[in-house]
Amino acid sequence: MILIRHAQSEFNVLFAKTRTDPGIRDPKITDLGRQQAEAASDQLVDQGLTEIVASPYYRTLETAEILARNLKLPIRVDPLIGEHAAYTSDLGSPVSTLRNRWPDIDFDHLPENWWPDFIEAEHHVDARSRLFRDRVRALERIDHILVVSHWGFIRALTGHEMQNCGMLRFDPHGNHPGGGVVVEPAQT
Repeated sequence: MILIRHAQSEFNVLFAKTRTDPGIRDPKITDLGRQQAEAASDQLVDQGLTEIVASPYYRTLETAEILARNLKLPIRVDPLIGEHAAYTSDLGSPVSTLRNRWPDIDFDHLPENWWPDFIEAEHHVDARSRLFRDRVRALERIDHILVVSHWGFIRALTGHEMQNCGMLRFDPHGNHPGGGVVVEPAQT
């Protein structure tokens, strides 16, 4: 499978300048982020992908939407691959809001307020990553899946720190913090 970090978000821009939480809840991607997602889709066109699994945050769904449009793939949502909840940006949007914005995506398996209601300790994110790793290990075939996730989750899962729209080919059978080979990231 291929893991990709979401495209640049409004939070990423401000946090990079100040290193403090700018207080943006569930930020959207920027114009540069849209360009990053377009470039990433060009790199993924011949990878044999058949589905996208995305975290239910706006920044991952917007990234997945661009990838899905260009690669002609369906999007499935999985909150397990959400960000390490530590900032205001990690408060999600209610399912009713997400349904209005993305009526073709199935959110029926999520509660209205699906995001963590606490700051996650590192061991919580590690537990989610182990659960995800165990789940995908059980699948017969994973090479066709593109996972759109977050810096904190990808780091917990693989030990790699990814830039926006950075990609990683991931083998869930590898040992933590390995299990991944970096694929050339989209230009930033």
